[in-house]
Parts: sequence; structure tokens; C-alpha cells
Amino acid sequence: MQFDWNYLFSLVSFRDFWTASLLVAWLSILTWTIGVVTGFFVALARTSGPLWLRQVAGTYIWFFRSLPLLVLLIFVYNLPQIIPGLRPVLSNPFWAGLIALVVSETAYIAEIHRGGLLSIDKGQDEAAHALGIRSLGKYRNIIIPQTFRVALPTLGNQFITIVKLTSLVSVISLAEILLVGQRLYTRNFLVIETLVAVSLYYVLIVTIFTWALGWIERRMDVTRRSPGEIEVSDSNKRSSPSKTERCIGEDTVIEMDSISKTFGEKTVLNGISLKVRSGEVVSVIGPSGSGKTTLIRTINALQDIDAGSISFHGDDWINTKNGYKLAKSFHQDVVHLGMVFQSFNLFPHKTVLENIMMAPSYHGMGTMVELSRRAIDTLAKVGMVAHAKKYPHQLSGGQKQRVAIARALAMEPKVMLFDEPTSALDPELVGEVLQTIELLASDGMTMVIVTHEMRFATRISDRIVMMEDGRMVANLTKNELAKAEPESRIKQFMEQSETHG
Repeated sequence: MQFDWNYLFSLVSFRDFWTASLLVAWLSILTWTIGVVTGFFVALARTSGPLWLRQVAGTYIWFFRSLPLLVLLIFVYNLPQIIPGLRPVLSNPFWAGLIALVVSETAYIAEIHRGGLLSIDKGQDEAAHALGIRSLGKYRNIIIPQTFRVALPTLGNQFITIVKLTSLVSVISLAEILLVGQRLYTRNFLVIETLVAVSLYYVLIVTIFTWALGWIERRMDVTRRSPGEIEVSDSNKRSSPSKTERCIGEDTVIEMDSISKTFGEKTVLNGISLKVRSGEVVSVIGPSGSGKTTLIRTINALQDIDAGSISFHGDDWINTKNGYKLAKSFHQDVVHLGMVFQSFNLFPHKTVLENIMMAPSYHGMGTMVELSRRAIDTLAKVGMVAHAKKYPHQLSGGQKQRVAIARALAMEPKVMLFDEPTSALDPELVGEVLQTIELLASDGMTMVIVTHEMRFATRISDRIVMMEDGRMVANLTKNELAKAEPESRIKQFMEQSETHG
């Protein structure tokens, strides 16, 4: 039998095929869009919900990935036989098909989202916590954009799968592309020619949406964007640390009383008590594993404690009298504790300027114009104005850390916490970060700094605390340290650290 090319070309303008193609496109878009939303919530339940919810989500995914879509389609379409009240909706093949497709695809898309959620660094959650951004704001501004960007290529592939799966909806008499073709070739017996036309219509739909999704993917890929710079005026140039004597107040800003924390059988903090006064710079030093980082993370509740209490500006902040409890105002006041992490924890999908503005905008600290102006001023303080339009991946390690400092400063904190701010930097980049911290000290900022830079700690600190094996083995002012015996543990440790450095 000779292939009928004229018949094939005539199907290009066949109205029923174009109507069916629009139906397939609409069904696919709705299925994919609804599935992306519902799949995210299922993935979220499976990754971060309570145990019972994780089990429910896992069971849903297991069951509907195991169930053939054809069986589900027929079951949903005939469900009114069991529940007559569903007849007005499910008697329509389009709605029955949409519901079956969404129920099935949600299970697959949830696993795609789960992969995206697992790829987000834990530091993003910690940065949101330190900036006082609660769950809804965290997911809307930080987690979802990053997760969607990671998952988008696979989600695009799943859209193509959905387009092809719509052909199964013909079993419940929805007039999609394949059913239109079947009706044609049962009348004229030109099976091959008709199926070629059917294939071409599917290819056309897939091609259009592949291009559209590719365009969205390119738009979301910040690594493709060129670095932007802005002109730095004389008024926005970085200032130098002042040589004026800082004033340390008498009032206690942070008071830690008998703090203890264990991980399994290891005691990380063993009855630590510490007071930090207004305007004071306290450096915490000690060997690796001594509990330094754990100690500073307890102050803003990034790490819970087993015993003891913490006060902030004289008010109850964290206590363990009746279990681990935070102050009622904790989430409003945690923004007064600026936190700078050793791994920066910048938001990679936002520019430097957007990183600085996001938390103040979330907390309603001014109009966008006002926040932008203040963000520029803050960046000027750390010498990063020229890089305001860049993304984090376009910065050096030292530049990233200075942006992280600026982000914390944008919330106008009363205390700055630094968790080994130079440990992730190359030696030649350490100086620029230390100079920025020294500038804050000269401005009278209250600071607690976990550091392994002994010379810097000696120069900048009003008091140096040494941790070892979870205990505080020294708590000395600068003058007391200078008078300490050479054989004292803190003097030996600092000398060894300077020698190895």
C-alpha cells in the first residue's frame, strides 16, 4: 500500500486536531501546575513534617507511583457509581482525567521537589533564623525559589511526560489527539498516515513548551548573568577603624548562666557562665572541638541547651527550668543579634543589594527606596558598594564575608556574633574581613567572636575566653592576659596557635 502524502498534508489544517491539541495543552498545563504546587507540599511533609505526616506522605508517593495511570483513570471516571454525589464533576471526561492525572503526577513531582529541598544547604535555614524570618517568609523568599530552580529541568521533563500521558485519557472518551486520530483511521483505514499526524501534533506541543520552559530556566539561572557594578562616590567609600578609645558600659547585654549541652555521651558545654557588657568585644578561643561554636550558637537558639539559662538585656531569653523554652518575644527580638557564619550563608539567588534588603523589607523597616539607600550605606561601610549588583557566586570569599557582615548590620543589631568568620577564607583574604570587624569594634559595637586568629583577638578584644573540652578554662581581660604566667594554659595555647599560623 502506497503512503498517502496528500492525506497527511491535509491533516495539517484539520480543525479537530487543532482543537484536540489545545485541549491536550490545557490539560497538561493544569496537571503540571497543580502537581507542582501539591507535590511541593507532599515533599515538604516528607522531609520536614512530624513522623506521622512523613509516613503519610511516603505512603501516598509509594501507592500512586505503583498504581498504573490507566487503572486510576478508569477508577476515577467510574467513582460516581460508589459516590453518586461526584457525578456532576466526574461524568465530564476532562475533569475526571485532570483529577486522575494530578493525583498520579503529584507523587512523581513530590520526589522531584524532595531532591530540590535536600539540595538546599542547611545554612540557608540558619541565615533565615538569624534574620528573624519565619517559616512562611523563609519558604516564599528563600527555599522555594532555590528549590524550583534546582528542580526545574526535571520538572520540565515531567511536563513532557504528562503531555504524552494525556493520550491515555482517550479511554474515558476525552476527545484528545489520539482519540481524534482513532476515529479518523477507523473510517478511512489510513492508519500509518493518521498516526504520523498524531505524532507530529504531540511533537509540536512538546517543542513549544520545551522552548518556553527553557526560557524560564535561563531567566532563573543567575550564573548566566553578567557581573554588575555601580559607581562609588567619595561619600560611599569604605572608612578606616578609628583610633579612639571605645567605651564599655556597665550594663550586661548577654548573660549565660550554667549552660550545658551534650551530644550523646559527649559533653560539649559543661556549666558555662559568661557575661558580655555593652560595647565589649569578647573573643572565644580554644582547640577544635572545645565547644566554641556550640557556645555562640546557643545565644540565638541555633543550638538548644540541656541546662542553664540565657538573658538578653536583663530579660529572660532562653531557659530550661521547665524544658527548653524561648522568650515570647524571641522571634521579634532575635534580629537584634546579628550573626555572621563561617560559611557566609548568603542567598545565592539574590544580588548583594537584595541580600542586604531582604530582611529589613520582610520586617517592614521602611519603604523600598529607604531600604535601598540604607543598604547602600551599609555596603559602603564594609567597602562593597561597587559590587551591589553582583550575585554571591561572582564574589571572592572575603567579599562574601563582608556582604554577610553588611546583611547582619542592616538589621541594626545591638550585638554581633561571629562564628569563625575567617576560617573558610584563603590567607590573603583574611585581612579584609578582620579590618571590617575591627571597624565595627571602633564604632562601639558589642561583639562575641569565635576565632582562631590569635593576634587579631589580642589586638581587638576587651576580654578573651578560652574553651577546652566543653569547659571555660580562662576568662581574662586584656590587662589580665598580659600579666598571665607564660606557663598558663591560655598563654601556651595562644603561643602554639601563633607559631602554627
